[in-house]
Amino acid sequence: MANIDDENGWVADLENALLEECSVTDIYCICKGKPLPENLRSEVWQICLDVRDKGNQLDHFNEIYDLPNQSVLREDCTNFVSKLGNDEEDKLSVVSDLESILTFYCKSRNLAYERSNGWIELLLPLLTLKVPRSTTYNLFEAIRDTYVPQSCHTDGNAFHILRLLLLYHDPELCSFLDTKRVTPDNYCLTWFQSLFAATCNLQVVINMWDYYFQQSDPFFIFFLSLIMVINAREQIISMTNEPKEVIVLNLANMPCALEADDVGDFCSLAQYYALKTPVSFRTDLMQNLYNGRGEESALVSQALCLPVSVNELVENTAHETTNIDAVRFFLVDCRPVEQYNAGHLPTAFHLDCNLMLQEPSAFNTAVQGLLSAQKQALAHNSTAGGEHLCFLGSGRNEEDQYTHMVVASFLQKHTQYVSLLTGGYIAVHNYFSDNVSEFLQEHNLKLCIVCAPNYQEAAQSNVKSGQSTDLFGKISAAMKSKSAEVKEKLIDYIVNPNNSPVQERHVSSNDKIGKRYRNVAPVFSIDDDHDNVTNMENVEDEDTKELVQIQSWLKHPEVIEHFPCQEVKLNGFMYKSHLIVTNTELIVLREMPDRRGTAEVIVKRPLSAIVKITARKRHPELITFKYGVPDGENLIISDMDRFLIPNADRATKVVSEQILKQLKIKE
Repeated sequence: MANIDDENGWVADLENALLEECSVTDIYCICKGKPLPENLRSEVWQICLDVRDKGNQLDHFNEIYDLPNQSVLREDCTNFVSKLGNDEEDKLSVVSDLESILTFYCKSRNLAYERSNGWIELLLPLLTLKVPRSTTYNLFEAIRDTYVPQSCHTDGNAFHILRLLLLYHDPELCSFLDTKRVTPDNYCLTWFQSLFAATCNLQVVINMWDYYFQQSDPFFIFFLSLIMVINAREQIISMTNEPKEVIVLNLANMPCALEADDVGDFCSLAQYYALKTPVSFRTDLMQNLYNGRGEESALVSQALCLPVSVNELVENTAHETTNIDAVRFFLVDCRPVEQYNAGHLPTAFHLDCNLMLQEPSAFNTAVQGLLSAQKQALAHNSTAGGEHLCFLGSGRNEEDQYTHMVVASFLQKHTQYVSLLTGGYIAVHNYFSDNVSEFLQEHNLKLCIVCAPNYQEAAQSNVKSGQSTDLFGKISAAMKSKSAEVKEKLIDYIVNPNNSPVQERHVSSNDKIGKRYRNVAPVFSIDDDHDNVTNMENVEDEDTKELVQIQSWLKHPEVIEHFPCQEVKLNGFMYKSHLIVTNTELIVLREMPDRRGTAEVIVKRPLSAIVKITARKRHPELITFKYGVPDGENLIISDMDRFLIPNADRATKVVSEQILKQLKIKE
């Protein structure tokens, strides 16, 4: 009997708390996420959603039902209620309440009602509370404003965020879905729009919302969705031979299998994953995700991996914790060795990003050293040790393009818990401000890229790199000396058809392609693309950009073939694009996310300017087109474009055939 009293004691505590002024925190401390008693649920939800003292907003409704698509709204309400088990009189009352609430919501927010937007499903659990219509409206409005990510209706960043979380926690599953072209917007739109009310049975939704609202964490929907996908990993990965549509359908229906008794474990698991995720990621994005503006999260769709703020990194490495589930970073400094030796955080392991291209064998050795150092640091419970790899670049594009390639190599190997420090070393330096020399080890005012902006010139004038005195610095210095023993250098970017090396001279991206060469065949073939990074970046001329309608452009008679693709920039960003081949040109249209069906003409190249087409053996879909002209026996490479093309074989064949045709015409 005593045990029963103890188990139910929290209900009495909750009843007493509700008689007084209590907060969401008070409620969570009492209930700890447990399903609420039916007689107390409406009052608890009103407190959690902060509408307990909100007035009757429906007093401002003029009861005129004249929305442009009012008939669609009324039909949807009627059809939805007809599936409920109420008697006819109750159904009419429910339909009336639904239509009034949604009509007033559209008018007060100046919104158009759209079919399948999740609004009606959101209202169903609220109707079970049997509260006045005005209270139902207030609860609905608060849920829409606070818990439904507005960006899933605008820029789609909510879906990109879910993918980044999946990449962070289960990179193999994320890679599989990427390969199948299955993105979160394909399967979780209704999850976000209705907070699972459109896919789970009613009791499951009510229990889930009990936990959700007690958490008072809007971002929790992302972790609930993450668990929904991860729990299905074995089933999904086993669908290797299934088409995209089958995988999407299976994922979208996953919540249907959830039962009421499973909700507690389901939510607890989501909470565990939330604890295992960097905090700054959500705090930096929260406001813009839920207010629909999305300024801060504009680059989420092109993010290489999960971003981490300098504030979280510094605080994380500065404090010890006894919580084994908490995020602990292992900091990987990817800057060139001379920059590292001019100032670095004492807990940073140095992995010179230049090794990846200059000394591939030494880079692999360095990575093994990194993993070994991480393992040792974890074993000794060092403040420098952590499961979570946070990569740090300089904060400048010229070096960070290499850092992004290093990060991509770890992601390619399905390494878990990979993140990138926002702003790099410059952000760290600015964070410490006047006390920088106190917190950065070996800080050199004359060589630091922040303190001495002309550092690059000084570094090139015979500056010798000193060795670091900390443990990780010594290990990485050893890796650097090891690289000197490796005889094989970076193989030539350009190889002629006879496989004899052709020297390449890099020129500025500002240089223009000079005179057209005569009687000289362009050097193009599909080889292993070893030039993961170059110093060249395609410079887009703002004056030459033009906006076009994609479908009308593709119908132009001069278009021979087009290929949907992703434009891949050197900083790791990717843009949904279309590669178009005409008789004389290679054209790329980059889709505009905020204007459906519209694109920018980003690339317009003469086919005769292409001197090399390369593809990586491990990633044959990643194609690089290089442009230039012969210079005696050498080639001058002036620019390049890189794309991820699903139908890469066909694309390269078509381009090659058109180049040959151009040569024959010239002859």
